[in-house]
Amino acid sequence: MPEFITIKDQQIGLGQQKKINLNIARLPTYTNIDLPVHVYRAKEDGPVLLLTGGLHGDEINGIEIIRELISTKKIIPNRGTVIALPIVNVYGFILNVRGVPDGKDINRSFPGVKGGSLARLLAYTLMNEIIPQIDCGIDFHTGGASRANYPQIRCSFNLGNAKELAKAFNAPVTLHSTLIAKSFRSAAHKKGTPILVYEAGESLRFDNSGIQIGIEGTLRLMKNLNMIDNAPQSVPTKMKRKSSWIRAKNAGLFHPEFELGTEVEKRQILGYINDPFGGRKTKVVFSEGGIIIGQNNNPIVHKGDALIHIAYN
Repeated sequence: MPEFITIKDQQIGLGQQKKINLNIARLPTYTNIDLPVHVYRAKEDGPVLLLTGGLHGDEINGIEIIRELISTKKIIPNRGTVIALPIVNVYGFILNVRGVPDGKDINRSFPGVKGGSLARLLAYTLMNEIIPQIDCGIDFHTGGASRANYPQIRCSFNLGNAKELAKAFNAPVTLHSTLIAKSFRSAAHKKGTPILVYEAGESLRFDNSGIQIGIEGTLRLMKNLNMIDNAPQSVPTKMKRKSSWIRAKNAGLFHPEFELGTEVEKRQILGYINDPFGGRKTKVVFSEGGIIIGQNNNPIVHKGDALIHIAYN
């Protein structure tokens, strides 16, 4: 760990805490939009951990996880450094939308371009101001478009030490997930920096259980990295290598039979799609047994819509 960390020409020394505002752009009203970066440095040497929330502006559980860690001062390490960006996509957060005003997804815009679109500019800022400073990170997300996720860590089991970091976080489920082109996780990996993705709940709704699990998992990871001395205990995570979304074979009203986190058997009836006029009733089944890690909460479905996400081995 260097004696000084430099972000936007500002130096943060050992034992210091500082909030740095990275200027991104202005609204049409000429109101500046800044990217707040919170830096917490211990006096003792140790790794540098990044926490990011709100990369998608309508995914607020991660924002709440980081806010709670800051508010309770649990984010302050005994050794090493924590860099926290509670709201990466301030634009989307203001508008309650996933992307930025032009509709682009920041998490498909990495590594970004300084003179590119707003999404690519935000990606460029992260990659050039923040990623060079850190050893590893957690990027907090939720499901989107009325889909809720069971608390889970996503990482590639085949890349570096990501799998071991995921075990240390110890979410209820750890899912093998290959790198997605132009994503934050993929761009960071190319720089040699592992990023875990934590998923819990759905957009624009607090999931109190998922938030608490996210807080506790972060503290467990910090303890594993020797940044703090104590962390909550948990049962071992369920490691899953595969997952599939079950899609609607026809339109109608979707009635799930099980809650998130339920372990189900092969060919078990997971729900029904009902004709809204009282006619046809279609069973929803899957060829493999596993655990339900995602579910569509919108009862009105069309043919091909994602219904239930199953993780299995």
